[in-house]
Amino acid sequence: MSPKVERILKRTCLDIEDRYDIHFLEIGSDKDHIHFLLQSVPSYSPTKIARTIKSITAREIFAQAPGVKRALWGGAFWGSGYYINTVGRHSNEQIIAQYVKNQGKKEEYQVLHKTDQLNLF
Repeated sequence: MSPKVERILKRTCLDIEDRYDIHFLEIGSDKDHIHFLLQSVPSYSPTKIARTIKSITAREIFAQAPGVKRALWGGAFWGSGYYINTVGRHSNEQIIAQYVKNQGKKEEYQVLHKTDQLNLF
């Protein structure tokens, strides 16, 4: 992922925060994957959150970096899958944050955005 696409992605995610009850605690990249640690309101389903983030970020990346769509196999920025875990009885924020960081190769993981401030919606 190019630095330009990473900048567009970060800026778009922070814009999403302004319009939706979705708060990005960390956005990370490890070469060809993006990892989000986020907080949202209980009224948003995990599917709605994933769909919102994926559709808005893809639209903005394609609009601001048109060459990306041509370079992608099939022209889709995001794959169809995603993994979501929630904080609850059997896991907490630190466990999930560690899981996110351990998904890629440690030496390739780059933090694009990080905040330790939880939101009270």
